[in-house]
Amino acid sequence: MEEQVAAYVAREYKQPLPPPPSEAGLPGILRKNLFATPFDAIVTVVLGLFSVWAVWKLVQWGLTTAVFTGANREACLAGEGGAVGACWAFVRAKFGQFVYGLYPIGQRWRVDITLLLLVALVLPFAIPRVPYKRLNVILLVVVFPFVALVLLTGGRFNISGGWVAFLFALAAFVSAVLAAGNAAAVPRLLKAATAMAVLSLAFLLASNIISSARVDLLAFRFSLLSLLALLAALASVVASLLSVRGTERTGAWTIRVLIPPLAVAAIIVLLSGDFGLTHVPTNLWGGLLVTLVVALTGIAASLPLGILLALGRRSHLPAIRLFSIIFIEFWRGVPLITVLFMSAFMIPLFLPDGVNFNQLLRALIGVALFSAAYMAEVIRGGLQAIPKGQHEAAQALGLGYWQMMRLIVLPQALKLVIPGIVNTFIGLFKDTSLVYIIGLADLLGTVRRGFSDPNWITPTTAATGLVFAAFVYWVFCFSMSRYSIYMERRLDTGHKR
Repeated sequence: MEEQVAAYVAREYKQPLPPPPSEAGLPGILRKNLFATPFDAIVTVVLGLFSVWAVWKLVQWGLTTAVFTGANREACLAGEGGAVGACWAFVRAKFGQFVYGLYPIGQRWRVDITLLLLVALVLPFAIPRVPYKRLNVILLVVVFPFVALVLLTGGRFNISGGWVAFLFALAAFVSAVLAAGNAAAVPRLLKAATAMAVLSLAFLLASNIISSARVDLLAFRFSLLSLLALLAALASVVASLLSVRGTERTGAWTIRVLIPPLAVAAIIVLLSGDFGLTHVPTNLWGGLLVTLVVALTGIAASLPLGILLALGRRSHLPAIRLFSIIFIEFWRGVPLITVLFMSAFMIPLFLPDGVNFNQLLRALIGVALFSAAYMAEVIRGGLQAIPKGQHEAAQALGLGYWQMMRLIVLPQALKLVIPGIVNTFIGLFKDTSLVYIIGLADLLGTVRRGFSDPNWITPTTAATGLVFAAFVYWVFCFSMSRYSIYMERRLDTGHKR
C-alpha cells in the first residue's frame, strides 16, 4: 500500500514576520550597538559620562559664563567670587580686523564686493544642474582673478619693461606649444619659434647680471637686453603663426596661437590702468582676506600644475620625466616653512632686471609650487588605477595623446582620487597659517596679534581668539569635505562594491 505524503502549498504571499521584541525599536538599537556585552556597557557608560561632562564644561565656558559685550578688558575680568568664561566681546571688537586686517575701513566695501563675486561664481559652478558651466568657468578662472586684483589693490601697477618682456616671453612659449598641437604645422618654423622663446628668456636672465642702457618705449622703461627679449618673444609668436598657415582650419589655429599674447596685452593694460580706486598695498591686507587669497590661489594653481607634473612623471620622454621627478621630489622633501623663507628671500635673486614680486606674491608662488608636488602624486595614483585597455581603446579610435587624456583617462582618474585631491586642498587651507612666519598676517596671525592689545589682555582672551579661529578653519574644511562626499556619490557610477 502506497504511503501518501501530505504537502502544503502557499496560495498567497506570506508577510515577513516582525523582528523579535528585543531587536526592534530604540531599546533594540541601544542593546545591539552600545550594550551588547558587559565590556561594551562599561565603555558606553564611561564615555557617555565623560562626553556629558565635557559638553557641559564647553557650554558653561562658551555660553553660560561668557561675556558677549564690553568696551575693554574690564568686561572680561572675573568679578568678586565669580568666574568669567569666553571673552566674546574681544572677538566682537576685533572682528573687522580678523576679516580685513589693516585694510582701510573706508575701502572695505571692495573686499565685500570681491567676496560676493566669488560666491556668485563658485555656487553655480558647484551646483551640477546650473547651466552655462563653460561660461562660468571662464569667468571664475580667467576674468575674476584680475577683477579681484584690481578691486583689492586699486590697480595702477608700476609695470616695468622687464615685466612686459617676461610676460610676453611666457606667452611665446605657450603659443609655440599650442602651435605644436597642429600635426600639419611646419616643423622648421616651430623649432624657430621655440628657439626665439628660449632666446627671449636668455636675454631676460642676462639683464639680471649685465647692466645696459635704458630705453623708453610705449610708456615702459626697458633695459637694452629686456627690449631684445621682448622683440625675440614677438618674433617667436610670429613664427608660431606662420607655422600653422596653410593647414586645415587655419583660422581656428591662428586664434589659438594669438590667445596667449593677446591675453598678456590685456592683462598689462588692465593692471596699469587707472580705475579711480585708492591704492591699497598688500602689506595692509590681513585676517581672513589673506587666508582666502593664499588658499584659493594655491588651490587654483596646484591642480593644473599637479596634472601636468603627474603626466610628465609618466611620460616616455626622458627629459620631461626627469624634470617632473626632480621637481616633485625636491618640493616634497622640503618643509613648507623652508619653502616660504626661500620664496621670500631667494625668488628676487632669480628674476630678471626690472621684475620684482611683493612679499604676498612670493608666498603665493611658494605655496602653489609646494602644493602642486603633492597634488601630482595624488593624481598619478589615479592615473595608475586606470586599466591599460582604456589607453589602447582610445588609441584604436584614433585619438591623440592630449585627446585621450582629456576625454578618456583624466575624467576617470580624477573621479577616483577625489578624496585625495580634497584632502590636499584641506591641508593647504590649514597650512596658510604658516605665512605668519614671513610677516603676513593671515587669520590666525591677526588673531594672535590681537592678544597683545593692552585693552584686551585677560586670562581668557587667548583661548577665545584661538577657539574662534579654529571654528572658522573648521567651517571651511568641513564644507570642502562634505562637498567632496557629495561629488563622490554623484560620480560613483561604476565602482560599486
